[in-house]
Amino acid sequence: MKKVLVLGATSAIAQATVRLLAARGAALYLVGRNPERLQAVAQDARTRGAARVETEALDLDDLARHEALVTRAEEALGGLDGALLAHGILGDQAQAQGSYAETEKVLHTNFLSAVSLLTPLANRFESQKAGTLVVISSVAGDRGRQSNYVYGASKGALNVFLQGLRNRLARSGVAVVTVKPGFVDTPMTAAMKKNPLFASPEAVARGIVRAVETRQDEVYLPDFWRPIMFLIRGIPERVFKRLKL
Repeated sequence: MKKVLVLGATSAIAQATVRLLAARGAALYLVGRNPERLQAVAQDARTRGAARVETEALDLDDLARHEALVTRAEEALGGLDGALLAHGILGDQAQAQGSYAETEKVLHTNFLSAVSLLTPLANRFESQKAGTLVVISSVAGDRGRQSNYVYGASKGALNVFLQGLRNRLARSGVAVVTVKPGFVDTPMTAAMKKNPLFASPEAVARGIVRAVETRQDEVYLPDFWRPIMFLIRGIPERVFKRLKL
């Protein structure tokens, strides 16, 4: 990827990935909500060798502005051949159980805003018969658990959408990469007690770049989450519903 739109560029995983793309000489259009943090990420990318860095402060929950955003990124970089969707929220499961409005916030940010951005991007890449869409999902989307099923549902729906998009775009030469991290040590998980299953944002970023370069469709990061989730998906429902996960 040489001309890349990065959405949610100030997230920890996105920042680590931006550093790797910058070192490879990519041109970057960085989008995030906080202008000051966005400028810091941009300046760091410039010092690491990015061919060009443009920024735009935008609330990605504002779906009506997505189409124009993609157009501006294309014009600024002279085209696009890659996009990384890294924005999202964890939400609060307890609050969501008591309030549909809280549930809707999670679904809106993690699923609907992603679909709203992927639609114009997919159409452009399909038309030019080239490009790579990289979307950060989660292992939480593989099976609903009582501790985070609202977040998991948003990622599970996203996974199915990406499966269909990949199936549609394969004949056009467009890659769709679903990234499924497990626990990552980021501000989003700051309140969680850390354990050996937690990965660093840098390790996840290296896995993302490797997945793009090897044209993988779906990647678990770190790799050990693939067998873990295989086992969790295989637990019979009559047993699973008795577990406190």
